[in-house]
Amino acid sequence: MERVISALKKDHLRIASVNVNGLRAAYKNGMAAWLEPRGVDILCLQEVRAPDAIVRQLLGEGWHILHAEAEAKGRAGVAIASREEPLATRNGIGDDYFATAGRWVEADFRFADAAGHPVQLTVASAYVHSGEVGTPKQDDKFRFLDVMTRRLPELTKHSDHALVVGDLNVAHTPLDIRNSKANLKKAGHLPEERAYFDRFFGEEIGWQDVHRNLAGPVDGPYTWWSQRGKAFDNDTGWRIDYHLATPALAAAAISAVVDRAPSWDTRFSDHAPLVVDYQL
Repeated sequence: MERVISALKKDHLRIASVNVNGLRAAYKNGMAAWLEPRGVDILCLQEVRAPDAIVRQLLGEGWHILHAEAEAKGRAGVAIASREEPLATRNGIGDDYFATAGRWVEADFRFADAAGHPVQLTVASAYVHSGEVGTPKQDDKFRFLDVMTRRLPELTKHSDHALVVGDLNVAHTPLDIRNSKANLKKAGHLPEERAYFDRFFGEEIGWQDVHRNLAGPVDGPYTWWSQRGKAFDNDTGWRIDYHLATPALAAAAISAVVDRAPSWDTRFSDHAPLVVDYQL
């Protein structure tokens, strides 16, 4: 008999993504108090910035952990923690240039559909470069987005459902950033960057922006706020954390919530978790 994820005993699968801005700092600042009662089945992390042993120690028992450290210490790092063991895992996006960058991991899972038939789901945790206009950092960002453009169609063919979540460091539309016009020449909202997302969500690739689909045409809801000034207090934010899904999976999403902290001093990261429930 095919093995299925035990979370499927519920009527939904809960997948959360958060850039923790350093897992050790996040736990010091209260991440456990958020995670423990949240009922997350698959947890995707970005900017882990910690050795593998520390990641396992902090998350604790009950998780199967796939973690890609960056070769550069104290930088990047992505992980997928799941309540059930994946069928298969892969480290890297498929370009040797990024092999040790700690920016992309994938895991395949199997669950049962409404008729009880086994269906495969691939989940990727991604951390796209922040970039900086006119520098090699921006060149690397464009190269990574180029590889994503090739990888998404491959994932469509690889599994029944595919999902890429994480800090993608692009505010796609003016609704995704408080001050669009003032940021059109800044990394994260450049027209050239936004054009990649037009392709991701257009006819060419055909994926869906799950959070935007559920939120509708409203400002935000933002997932990141600058540490400067009173950006968090004034909700002067950017929506740069995503769930990108193949169409059938996106149609199964029933709820998307940004777990925004009640106040600046109660945050465990400069990003807020994005938690989506998928009706199975």
